[in-house]
Amino acid sequence: MPIKTYREAINEALRQEMEANDRVIIIGEDVAGGAGGSAGGAEAAGGVMGITAGLATKFGRDRVIDTPITESAIIGMAAGAALTGMRPVAELMFADFIGVCLDQIYNQAAKFRYMFGGKARTPLVVRTMIGAGMGAGPQHSQAIYPMLTMIPGLKVIVPSNAYDAKGLLIQAIRDDDPVIFCEHKSLLGDSCEVPDEPYAIPFGQAAITRKGSDLTLVGISRMVKFCNEVADRLKQDGISIEVIDIRTTSPLDSNTILESVRKTGRLVVVDEANPMCSVASEISSIVASEAFDHLDAPIKKVTAPHTPVPASPTLEALYLPTPDKIEVVIRDLLER
Repeated sequence: MPIKTYREAINEALRQEMEANDRVIIIGEDVAGGAGGSAGGAEAAGGVMGITAGLATKFGRDRVIDTPITESAIIGMAAGAALTGMRPVAELMFADFIGVCLDQIYNQAAKFRYMFGGKARTPLVVRTMIGAGMGAGPQHSQAIYPMLTMIPGLKVIVPSNAYDAKGLLIQAIRDDDPVIFCEHKSLLGDSCEVPDEPYAIPFGQAAITRKGSDLTLVGISRMVKFCNEVADRLKQDGISIEVIDIRTTSPLDSNTILESVRKTGRLVVVDEANPMCSVASEISSIVASEAFDHLDAPIKKVTAPHTPVPASPTLEALYLPTPDKIEVVIRDLLER
């Protein structure tokens, strides 16, 4: 099977769905070539991280639409297009900018199906980047999926690898409800085996990336990579860790998590987001409510602190969960 990067997998998913359905369009800043903007030329790099490169040349400017720097207009335009029967994929460069278009997302698109008695469909995908670790500062590095996960009517996707990124994005484009697709910028160059043909991964189905019996380790987005690293490291000491990649925060596959905890008796949730009102908090709450009798030790969370992401690279490194931090928590929990 061919090896592709996370970035290439997303580009391929977009291309294949545009080939399959001429109602799939892309809207965003510099997604085509910065028409009328600074990039110039027939084809620019393809967005801020090069993910849409080549698509404007193949499908034309009527389907790969550059916009001015106005996030609220991008999302409003895309939501309206979805209501008319198009399948727009809106690129919101950094999730941090979602504040200025939150009304279009949570007060409009997320509610259309419910407000119109199920007669309205909103097949809208918002692709956006999350995550720290690249020295991009506090306004370009946040992991804000918890605040989107709490909104009824939205589906929220957090792929941790290239295979999942392609399959989950294809599923998102084919979905009839608004989907927020969160791409971690630190994963864009990571690679793995990705089939050439199109495939869709259903939402709400977590993946078990390591089988184990001593402790359940739940990861989100980039943190799955760290969890796998720790599980492989501890295996050398005879410690058996089960790692769960939740893939989607809404819908959340609580059954897979509960089944694992009932087997291992211990749970650690690793989440790059801030700790309060987070996905890690929700998972902890579900397990405490539904599997308390099976726990042999307290539930633990490994998260960022409740502060903005530091601009200083040194402080940013301290801010993030790391494999070493995760291992310390696991070893402490296993001794109880």
